[in-house]
Amino acid sequence: MSRILIAEDESRIAMFVEKGLLAAGYSASVVATGPAALDAGRSGDFDLVLLDVGLPGMDGFEVLRRLRGGGVRTPVVMLTARTGTDDTVTGLDLGANDYVAKPFRFDELLARIRSRLRDAGDEAPSVLVRGGLELDLLSRRASAHGRQVDLSAREFALAEEFFRHPDQVLSREQLLSRVWGFDFDPGSNVVDVYVRYLRNKLGPESIETVRGMGYRLP
Repeated sequence: MSRILIAEDESRIAMFVEKGLLAAGYSASVVATGPAALDAGRSGDFDLVLLDVGLPGMDGFEVLRRLRGGGVRTPVVMLTARTGTDDTVTGLDLGANDYVAKPFRFDELLARIRSRLRDAGDEAPSVLVRGGLELDLLSRRASAHGRQVDLSAREFALAEEFFRHPDQVLSREQLLSRVWGFDFDPGSNVVDVYVRYLRNKLGPESIETVRGMGYRLP
């Protein structure tokens, strides 16, 4: 499941885009200021950034300049109400991968997102391997020590999060946000249930519990 950062200070637009991305099967997170967009963009948690030019605190151009200056290569699609050629050129020169003018149709935005994710995927591995475990991101198949494993769509998305962050402790809150795409009741045990499903299929030692913190793929 690709993770998309929406950096947009107009709440109506942010909610509209977030809802559409979740319905399309993506994980989406929203920030409303330039500094927050910069911090999130540097985190490495996202596969693509939708970056509004007119953010408070630091405009989108400056956010992009600092991201690219810091070596962040995550695809960036600029969103702007400005239609001047100079602004478009500025964004592209700073390293933006695409430019979408407001108002926009969501299906057009979604097509741009898919295109940029495909471009970025050309350099990304299609098979994630950890020990005797493998996830094939193209065929959506998994195997454990040479044995084919059938995973549901949600189980696969959860496994993918662990494979993309090996040795990192992922909290229940992080997994809820990235895999389920919205906030569950804090008392929900859905993460624990699905981790148990994965252990049953991939092996009891496949995912470690870090007491009081979350889970980790060793």
